[in-house]
Amino acid sequence: MTSDLTLIGRFAPSPTGPLHFGSLVAACASYLDARSKEGKWLVRMEDIDKSREQAGAADAILQTLQVFGFEWDGEILWQSQRSDFYQDVLEQLKYAGLVYPCGCSRREIIACARVGLDGPVYPGFCREGLKNGKQPRAWRLRVDHQEICFTDQLQGRICHDLAANVGDFVLKRADGFFAYQLAVVIDDAEQGVTDVVRGADLLDSTTRQIFLQQLLGYHTPIYAHIPVARDASGLKLSKQNHAPALSLSNINQQLIQAFEFLGLEHQLFDADMPLYELWQTAIGLWKISGIKTAKHGACGQVYQRKLDPNSN
Repeated sequence: MTSDLTLIGRFAPSPTGPLHFGSLVAACASYLDARSKEGKWLVRMEDIDKSREQAGAADAILQTLQVFGFEWDGEILWQSQRSDFYQDVLEQLKYAGLVYPCGCSRREIIACARVGLDGPVYPGFCREGLKNGKQPRAWRLRVDHQEICFTDQLQGRICHDLAANVGDFVLKRADGFFAYQLAVVIDDAEQGVTDVVRGADLLDSTTRQIFLQQLLGYHTPIYAHIPVARDASGLKLSKQNHAPALSLSNINQQLIQAFEFLGLEHQLFDADMPLYELWQTAIGLWKISGIKTAKHGACGQVYQRKLDPNSN
């Protein structure tokens, strides 16, 4: 049985393409943080949105993690197998009157909405009921002007007024898929995740997740949002931006690049080390606070190194 004091971290990729250097940085950060504190590290496959999934990507991701020396605890959780759990929680929220059906199209929302944290702030057209014979398309969670705050281990104190910054947000989409915000909150709670180390591109999602956790009576994990890796032109390394896939050769060199990005002294690593020894060295050196003083800053600056998947 897991002790209440055991740290549980996780890495949760989406199978929309192969892992790239930005993925490696995120995986390394969460793994090093968990292992340095003798915690558990879980892998969750966020494959709930089948419309975005790339055939074979999930298997390729798991193979890459294994080749790079990551060792996860327990079985992999697959979101695609958990729709019934998500629906059950949505029904609880319906029963409590906390969600409502929305018939608005994205075009209608954009035409009238102002820009918020990561898109248009929903104007609340359907908050008091569907208008003009509209049919329900999505399910939205009611938010108010209560300020949601948390202290991130790297980014400091973060506060958002969800009504002003986001608006009532979607928990089940018009295409029938459950939204990321709902699935991640349920899964973190069920897996007992205590510490979430992930990219700073997800920082603005956190207050929504904390709001949901509070409504559902779930524990709120400790959060740390690390810098996102960018290419020399300033674009975030991502599958959408066609970031090159990690090479399955030159493993140590790519890991050392990731460790250096995370603030570990690259002089202490040798590309000829056995992979296990390389990991043990990194685990022994890991301090999440070290990211604050890394040369690329706390969040979102450009990582200038050219990343060639075939030559490191």
